[in-house]
Amino acid sequence: MQWEVLDGMLAQYGTVENCEQVNTDTDTAVVNVRYGAKDQARQAMEKLNGFLMENFALKVSYIPDEMATADAPPLGGGRRGFVPRGPPRSGSPGMGARPKLQSEVPLRILVPTQFVGAIIGKEGATIRNITKQTHSKIDIHRKENAGAAEKPITVHSTPEGCSNACRTIMEIMQKEALDTKFTEEIPLKILAHNNFVGRLIGKEGRNLKKIEVDTETKITISPLQDLTLYNPERTITVKGSIEACSRAEEEVMKKVRESYENDVAAMNLQSNLIPGLNLNALGLFPGGAPGMGPSMGHNVPPPGAQGGYSFGGQGQPESETVHLFIPALAVGAIIGKQGQHIKQLSRYAGASIKISADEVTVVDANQVAPPEGMDTKQRMVIIAGPPEAQFKAQGRIFGKLKEENFFGPKEEVKLEAHIKVPSFAAGRVIGKGGKTVNELQNLTSAEVVVPRDQTPDENDQVIVKITGHFYASQLAQRKIQEILSQVRRQQQPKPSPRGEGPPLPRPSRK
Repeated sequence: MQWEVLDGMLAQYGTVENCEQVNTDTDTAVVNVRYGAKDQARQAMEKLNGFLMENFALKVSYIPDEMATADAPPLGGGRRGFVPRGPPRSGSPGMGARPKLQSEVPLRILVPTQFVGAIIGKEGATIRNITKQTHSKIDIHRKENAGAAEKPITVHSTPEGCSNACRTIMEIMQKEALDTKFTEEIPLKILAHNNFVGRLIGKEGRNLKKIEVDTETKITISPLQDLTLYNPERTITVKGSIEACSRAEEEVMKKVRESYENDVAAMNLQSNLIPGLNLNALGLFPGGAPGMGPSMGHNVPPPGAQGGYSFGGQGQPESETVHLFIPALAVGAIIGKQGQHIKQLSRYAGASIKISADEVTVVDANQVAPPEGMDTKQRMVIIAGPPEAQFKAQGRIFGKLKEENFFGPKEEVKLEAHIKVPSFAAGRVIGKGGKTVNELQNLTSAEVVVPRDQTPDENDQVIVKITGHFYASQLAQRKIQEILSQVRRQQQPKPSPRGEGPPLPRPSRK
C-alpha cells in the first residue's frame, strides 16, 4: 500500500494531525493515526475497518489505554509493508516548524538487474553497510518490472548522503563488472519526475550543457514520448568516470531539488486544502509530498484506475469543464507537431482538450491599457474531465508555457481560467457582501471574480473568473466546485420515507 493512498483515505474523515508507522519488521504495517477530533477518529474507524483493498482487509481499532502514548486509532493493513518515512511528518497543520525541505527529495537511480545481487550482498550485508556509512535509507525495488533489464533504487538521505550512497553503488557495479568480465560501459541513470526536468535542462539546454562541461560528462535525457500515466519519470543518463558521474549527480539533483522546493513553496505545502484530490497519487512529487516514501510512477494502479486512486462512496468523480486562456502565440507549442502534444496530453490526463479557433483579447480589469509590447491576444483551451484530469491537464499546460519561455525565467506562469456556474449559485460563490469570494482569494492567493453584469447563457449559467499561478488556480477551482456540489446536494429532492428514489416518470399516454 502506498502512503498517498492511505493519506487520501484518512483525509476523507477529517483533519489528520499525525500519521506514522510504528513497525517495520513484518509484512503488515501498523500505522498510528491521530485525528483532530474524536468523532472524526470514530467515523474513520467505522468506515475503514474491514475496508478491502486489492483483496486485503484493513483492520482498524483504538489504541488500548495501557499502551497509549496518544489516543489515536492505529491503522494497519496491506501486504507490502509501508516504506517507513523517517520522523513523523511535521508538515501537517499545527505540527510545529518543518525541517528544511532540501533533504526530502529522494535520489532514484536505475541499475542493471544483474548487479542488484552485488549491491545487496550476502544476506544483505553490503546494502546494510552502505546505509550505515551514508546515514541513508535505501530501497531496492526488486519486485517491480519483473523481467526488466533494470531495477529502480531509491535513496532517502541528505543530499550528501544520497551522493555518497550513489558513488558507492557505482563502485560496487564497476567491481562486479570487472569480476564478471562485463565489458559494456555502465552509465549512471537518474530518474527524475518530468515536472522537475525543465529547470534542469534550462533555456535552450544551457543548464544541462553547463553541468556537462563542468563535470566532464555526457548527459542525455529520455524523450517526453516515453512518459506514461504510470511512469511520469524521465531517465537522465550520465556517461563518464565514476568521479565525473558523481559530480554530475550532485549538480543534477541540486537542480531537481530546487525545482521541487519552488513547487512545494508554491503549494504552501497545503495539498490537504484540496479535499478529494489526491495530489500525491497524481505523481506530482517524487514519493508524494515531502517526507513520504518512494511510490513513484512504477507502481501500476489496478486496471481501470486512472493514475491516482479516488476513494469515497460517490462513485466516479463528476466531469467538469474549465476554459483556460493561453497566449495565442503558445497554441503551436500546446498542439505540437501534427497535434502530437495535445493528443498525448489528453491521453496522459484522461481529459478532453480542445482549443477554440477565435482569438480573444484579455485585458486586466485593473489596467486602463495593456503595457507596451505586451501581447494580449489569447486563445481559449477547453478542458473537460474529472478533478484529477483537470489537475494533470492544466498542470502540463502551465508547465509547457514555462518550459517554452512564454513567461520570464523569474516569472510565475499566471493564467486566467473560467468556470461556468448556474446563475442561482453565483450568489453562493460571492457570499454575503462578497465574504466568500474574499475568503477564497485570501485562502488561495488567486484572483476570483464573478463579473456583475452578466447575462446568463442559454443554460442559465454565468462565468467565474480565476486568475493565478497553477496551485492557486487549482485550489480556487476545487473550492468553487465544492460550493457547487453543496448547492447541488441541497437542490436534490428528498428521498421518500421508504428510502426509494424519486418516482420514475410514467410513460405518457397519447
